[in-house]
Amino acid sequence: MGILDTLGFSKLKEGLAKTREGLVGTVTRILTGAPKIDEDLLERLEESLIGADVGAGVAGEIMKGLRRRLKDTPPADVSGVLPLLQLEVTSQLAGSGPASADPFALPPARPYVILVVGINGVGKTTTIGKLARRYVAAGNKVLIAAADTFRAAAGEQLEIWAKRAGADIVIQKQGADPAAVAFDAVAAATARKTDVVIIDTAGRLHTRVNLMEELKKIGRVIAKQYPAAPHEVLLVLDASTGQNGLQQAKLFSAASGVTGIVLTKLDGTAKGGIVLAIARDMQLPVRYIGVGEGVDDLQPFSPADFTEALFQA
Repeated sequence: MGILDTLGFSKLKEGLAKTREGLVGTVTRILTGAPKIDEDLLERLEESLIGADVGAGVAGEIMKGLRRRLKDTPPADVSGVLPLLQLEVTSQLAGSGPASADPFALPPARPYVILVVGINGVGKTTTIGKLARRYVAAGNKVLIAAADTFRAAAGEQLEIWAKRAGADIVIQKQGADPAAVAFDAVAAATARKTDVVIIDTAGRLHTRVNLMEELKKIGRVIAKQYPAAPHEVLLVLDASTGQNGLQQAKLFSAASGVTGIVLTKLDGTAKGGIVLAIARDMQLPVRYIGVGEGVDDLQPFSPADFTEALFQA
């Protein structure tokens, strides 16, 4: 097991039930009906990976690694393919997850500034609230900046989450300049000796060039005041969008320099294979995953825990 405790791992395993059935369940059925390990079997396995939203390119990489493992350590029978596939999936995810064993440990920089981006409906507000609560629980002073000034209810929803989390909030009237809100929040955090600043942004349609330009502006304004910031740019993606999430990741990365992914709603989809596509195709670490509605269901992503929960019956 990786960084999760027993309860966290149990929640992860439960949250991955649909993906497990869609990916590992299909693989298991293919292996069960196969008389021997041959090229036909491997091609069927590759097709099953593609069908689970791993993506053709990543599926090809996984199968290349699996073939190498089968050659180096040939299993006695077909049943030995599954553990080798698990090892290869874990290897493909290397580099994802938190930077340390404690995902909520902070580097020396204060305030530590996190910019949160993503389109409408992916769970951005909820993610910010849950992150704030976890940082507060770890003993940090947290400030949330409501820089989504376009959606009428955005500030109100964040205010509710800030109260739940025990965090401060900087909020301005609807229509205010989002970059100004972000600037004010970082200034306030510096004055108040705040540990963490989490900046919300509007749920931008990734096809809207002007809104992407505004994201760039927010980054520039923050950096002028605090050159090292933002220290982390988290892109929130809905796991159920599957391969569409890759396109969002590419566009947001170009606009805001995404440093990590938060993948939400994994419990409601069979498309959890997108984790592999993001990690390999985008070379972006998956920082957190959402496996339920509860505040503790936003979990730090651990490749070891993820693959163990995925492949464990």
